[in-house]
Amino acid sequence: MTAVSQSPTEPDFVQNPYGFYAEQRALAALHFWNEYNMLAAFSHAEVSAVLKDRSFGREVPAELATEPAPHTVPFYKIEAHSMLELEPPRHTRLRGLVMRAFTSRRIKTLEPDITELTHQLIDQFPEGEFDLLPAFATHIPVVIICRLLGVPESMADQLLKWSNAMVSMYMASRTHETELAAAQASTEFAEFIRSYVDEKRATPGDDLLTELIAAEEDGEKLSTDELITTCILLLNAGHEATVHTFGNAIKCLLEHDTDHGFLAEDKIDATVEELIRFDPPLHMFTRHAYEDIDVAGQTLKRGDQIALLLGAANRDPAVWDNPENFDPSRPIKTNTAFGAGLHFCVGAPLARLELKIALPILFESCPNLALAQKPEYANVYHFHGLKQLMVTR
Repeated sequence: MTAVSQSPTEPDFVQNPYGFYAEQRALAALHFWNEYNMLAAFSHAEVSAVLKDRSFGREVPAELATEPAPHTVPFYKIEAHSMLELEPPRHTRLRGLVMRAFTSRRIKTLEPDITELTHQLIDQFPEGEFDLLPAFATHIPVVIICRLLGVPESMADQLLKWSNAMVSMYMASRTHETELAAAQASTEFAEFIRSYVDEKRATPGDDLLTELIAAEEDGEKLSTDELITTCILLLNAGHEATVHTFGNAIKCLLEHDTDHGFLAEDKIDATVEELIRFDPPLHMFTRHAYEDIDVAGQTLKRGDQIALLLGAANRDPAVWDNPENFDPSRPIKTNTAFGAGLHFCVGAPLARLELKIALPILFESCPNLALAQKPEYANVYHFHGLKQLMVTR
C-alpha cells in the first residue's frame, strides 16, 4: 500500500480533483490518504463493494465512540437521530418510517410545482450578466423541499443560512468558527422545526411532515427529536447536494456546447445520469469497519475508517469508456453519485425529477444562455460545487 498526500483545500485540487483521482486509481484501487489519516478507495469496484458490505457502516463502534467538544453538542444532538449516521436496527426503523411518507407517488405529485417554479424563476432572470446559482439552482431544491414538508417558502432564505452553516461541518475547510456557527444554526433550526411539528400535530395538513408524524411501523412512530432531525436532514441534503448538482450540470452543458437535443424527452434520462456521473456533488463518503476485514488486499481493523471516493469511482475506465469525456449518449450504467446499499440517497428520485424537468425548460426558454465568466469551484470538499455561475442569456 502506498501513502499519498493531497490537501483537499489546495486550490488546484478544488478546481479539478479528477487528475489526482485518475493518477492514484491507475496505480492501485486503495491508497492511504495522509491528510485524512485513512485508507481511500479510488476504484468503482471497491467503492461500490464497501458501500454495500454490511461489514462496514456509518456509526462509530460503541467502544471507540468519543464525546463531542462541548461547543459542538447542539450539532451532534441533531446528528444523533440522523438515519444518514445510523445503522440497523435504528436505521432500518427510521428509514422505513420515512419511506412510508417519502413515496414515489408523493414525489410524482411535485411535477407541476417544479415546472411552474422553473418558469417563474426564468421569467425573473435579470438582464445582462447574472449568477445563475441564486437565481435558479438554489431556489428550485429549497422551495420544493419547503412545499414537500409543508413549511413556509418565505423561510427559504433563512433555511439556506442554517443549512449552509450545518453542512460546513462536513467540509475539509472546517474551523472553530465553523463549529460555533453550526451549533447556533442547529439550535435555531431545531426550534423552528419543533414549532411546526407541534402545529402539524394539532392541525394536520396535506404534506410530508404530517405524513411523517402519522407514519407508524410495528406500533412505533418517530419521536419529536427524530422528526426534527429527519426534516433538517431532508432540507440540508435536498439543498446542498441538489444545488451543486444543478450548478455542475448547467456548467457542463454550457462548456460542452452540447446539442440540446439531448434534453429531449426520450433522451433526458441518459443525459441526467451522465451529468451526475461526470461531475457529482459529493465526492467522499466514509465508512467504519465493524470487523477485521480485507479490502483489495489491505487489512482494516475494527473501527478503522475508509474514504469512499464517489467522484473517482464515477470516472473509472474499468466501467466507462473514455470516462473523462462528457457523453450524454452513453448507455446508462449505475454510478455512485447517490451512494449504494442501505444508505442510498432517499432524495435521489426527487433530485433526478428536478433535473429532468428544469434543465429542458431552462435551455428551451434561454436558447442563447452562455457563460459570462469562467466558473470556479468553491472550497467545500468533500462536496464539489461552484462559487458562482455567471451567465448571460
